[in-house]
Amino acid sequence: MEEIVIIGSGCAGMGAAIYAARAGMAPLVLEGPQSGGLLTTTSDVENFPGFPEAINGFELVWKMRQQAEKFGARVESAIVESVDFSGETKKLNLRGERVIEAKKVIIATGSSPRMTGAKGEKELYGGKGVSACATCDGAFYRGKDVVVIGGGDTACEEAIFLTRFCSSVKLVHRRNELRASKIMAERLLANEKITPIWDSVLEEVLADETGVCSGIILKNIKTGELSKVDCKGVFVAIGHVPNTAAFKGAVDMDDEGYIVVYGAVGTNVENVFVAGDCADRDFRQAITAAASGCKAGIVASNQQ
Repeated sequence: MEEIVIIGSGCAGMGAAIYAARAGMAPLVLEGPQSGGLLTTTSDVENFPGFPEAINGFELVWKMRQQAEKFGARVESAIVESVDFSGETKKLNLRGERVIEAKKVIIATGSSPRMTGAKGEKELYGGKGVSACATCDGAFYRGKDVVVIGGGDTACEEAIFLTRFCSSVKLVHRRNELRASKIMAERLLANEKITPIWDSVLEEVLADETGVCSGIILKNIKTGELSKVDCKGVFVAIGHVPNTAAFKGAVDMDDEGYIVVYGAVGTNVENVFVAGDCADRDFRQAITAAASGCKAGIVASNQQ
């Protein structure tokens, strides 16, 4: 029986692990399908306090992990597929038919990229021209023309990053102005290698005879006109969906699958807490995730 299990190993999970470990709880952290969470795919984190010259996302989360382990946290590679929170003992059903029992649980599973659902997108995702992570895959498109879908901070960051490798970057946005913060919008619009395409959405990703991306079809939402853009890569950056499928029916969620927070970090189930982007639809920042993990670790450690 574990005293406390933390599900997720990103900023929220490791923030919780640091505080729970320092409280003598010897927490078990279950990494999930992406060790370190989404931040590990970010090259330069410029807005985490304490790093004026920026820090690599993987390095930041790895330092958090080392800090948690220093105080007694244990990290295990495992994926939770379903849970049973109905009794006093919380049961976590892992992939591979293993079950872990715990007195307390902190859910910190984060979120995943949202895709457009356009024709051909799913078929060409992962090595065939469609990606949701410029940091992961940008170098594969060195010297090529690519497209970024989206208009927020993430889309701007992706587009700017891709200019390091690519010949040209086109940013496709359904509105006629960016949703991004002022500083990110200014950076993007000032970059000569980036061309915005306004009032448009992705209709289809095209493949050549070898089965990889050769271009896209866009639809202008004001005129209905279709147009073709030649490109070798499509990077989708239109938001995220919470990774909460394993907890459906076990804790309260809203219509989009975000876990409902009661009080500071509580759920509707006693001794089950939540932290980070799986419950945060508004901020979704590394610092807010770490802070909510801190709160969850403190509350879980102090609550009898």
